Amino acid sequence: MKKVTVFGGGTGMSTLLRGLKEFPIDLRAVVSVCDDGRSTGKLRKEFNIPAMGDIRKVMTSLAKTEPLMEKLLEYRFKTDSDLNEHTVGNLLLTAGSQVTGNLSEGITAISKVLNLKGKVIPFSEDNITLIAKMEDDSEVVGESEITESPLSIKKVYYKEDPKVCEEVLKSIEESDLIIFSMGSLYTSIIPNLLSREVIEKIDKSNAKLMYVCNMMSQPGETDDYKVSDHINTLNEYLGKRKIDVVIANDGKIDKDIVKKYASEEQKDPILIDKDNINIELITGNYVDLDEGVIRHNVIKLALTIFSYMLDN
Repeated sequence: MKKVTVFGGGTGMSTLLRGLKEFPIDLRAVVSVCDDGRSTGKLRKEFNIPAMGDIRKVMTSLAKTEPLMEKLLEYRFKTDSDLNEHTVGNLLLTAGSQVTGNLSEGITAISKVLNLKGKVIPFSEDNITLIAKMEDDSEVVGESEITESPLSIKKVYYKEDPKVCEEVLKSIEESDLIIFSMGSLYTSIIPNLLSREVIEKIDKSNAKLMYVCNMMSQPGETDDYKVSDHINTLNEYLGKRKIDVVIANDGKIDKDIVKKYASEEQKDPILIDKDNINIELITGNYVDLDEGVIRHNVIKLALTIFSYMLDN
């Protein structure tokens, strides 16, 4: 069975994994742990632990459980007490890390209960802080502050050198394919590349490097970015090895939906600039609308990736 390591975090990675788990793949998900907003931020401060939010989303997406269990893990308390805004999944992961002694062991224990299809690996056990240098050379500290800033990002880095989990390095070493998922480029994907050890392991790997490009831009992160801009940005953080293949959507999105995204969220469709892409480009209609929200069609996307693996 082919071994696949997916790097990412948040909704984009969870969406990708929902499709990949349906195929015969040895799946490993390396999740960024620098989120510091809402429930995750509160738990980080109180228990001095890595971010739980993206890990929770990824575990939910890989769980072979009833829909009720998914709703339970994602349930967010709305109350006037200290429980306000906490999710059940975040509290469960925090408890798991306290009972077992660390986050990785906590994830392993809860994964067995949820019967996950794949292994979830935190990028680091450390309580790390992401910093961005903005277009005016100012520094913004913390992922939640970075995403709220109206300024464009020049580069991101950690306040402290992260101690990367050994399982991350082992997974890279064993992989047949390494995927950088769609998601927030600077605050979910690139944080997994801000480690000399990770870059060195990728450089030594024989695995193909694949990027699944976003369908829509993200304000402050990828305004006016085309597909080539995403690739070039990732390559700046990679070492000797660069992206080998990119998957991008060429399906049409309803004009009214595009207008709504532009006016309400300042997001625009990512254009495929073929003339500036000098690596293998795979395109397809991956557009899926969920109550007016643009998502990738998870099965079509996963089938494309699985077919690529069979041919390479």
